[in-house]
Amino acid sequence: MAWLLLVGAGLLEIGWAVGLKYTGGWTQLVPSLLAIASAVTSFFMLSAALKTLPVGTAYAVWVGIGAFGVAVVGIVFLGESASPARLALLGLLLAAIIGLKLVEG
Repeated sequence: MAWLLLVGAGLLEIGWAVGLKYTGGWTQLVPSLLAIASAVTSFFMLSAALKTLPVGTAYAVWVGIGAFGVAVVGIVFLGESASPARLALLGLLLAAIIGLKLVEG
């Protein structure tokens, strides 16, 4: 259950990080509220996962899911660079996230 909470928290991190782009410096009400709600929910889910998972692993996985997901959203939906080097580094990040899950069990 803790790993499901952690993955959910990571996915919500993607939501609030991308959502920040659309807040207009916190001047756009709906995107701002959605980003805040996503961030708060993500933090609560991370906190719940930390009841049983080691903090170092959980935090690294949470940040990794967020970083990987935001980069993919940027490439797929926002026209950001998909250079071979960037894709290779994202692959390494994904391998690290999976590796941390495998070694923690």
